Amino acid sequence: MLRLKIISPERIVFNGDVENILVPGTLGEFEILKDHAPIISTLEAGRVVYTTLEGKQQINIQGGFVEVKRNEVSLCVEL
Repeated sequence: MLRLKIISPERIVFNGDVENILVPGTLGEFEILKDHAPIISTLEAGRVVYTTLEGKQQINIQGGFVEVKRNEVSLCVEL
């Protein structure tokens, strides 16, 4: 499992455990899975899709960045 935290300037959008995350990177969409290599990347406008125990969730973003480190994923996004 991954620990995902999605924050925007207004509020914390999500904070919990997920199985995977699909994000709109600058060079195209990419998926983050357990034990992903550490990375920091900018994000373009698009959708973020993540899978929780309850199922797939989706939010639309205007941009931002993502940081992955030791199965902890932080998204700072503009909604």
